[in-house]
Amino acid sequence: MNIRMVLAGFVLMAASVFAADIDGKWAGNIETPGGAITLAYNFKAEGAVLTGSMTGPDGSEIKITDGKIDGSKFTFTVTTDFGPLTFNGVVAGTDAKLSADFGGMPFEIALKKA
Repeated sequence: MNIRMVLAGFVLMAASVFAADIDGKWAGNIETPGGAITLAYNFKAEGAVLTGSMTGPDGSEIKITDGKIDGSKFTFTVTTDFGPLTFNGVVAGTDAKLSADFGGMPFEIALKKA
């Protein structure tokens, strides 16, 4: 067995150890002048691909598209009545932070894993 194969094996194992555990249900609030809006997410990681859904304040479920995971960072898009909205996130244990821009207004959502 050559040393390059052994090193490649260690690199692949380390990548899986350091990958974030994003699978499951998450929830958070967006603070608005009219009060807090609760959003819920159900994420499923399959390698570097993120799938799942977002549940809006009206209870409607929106499918996640273009989901990608890179270590603790992830991105995904949801298509709302107002158009597509792309989220960028970072997960750390049972906490995650999402950021997005809606019509030129950036916002962040702090999520907790359920």
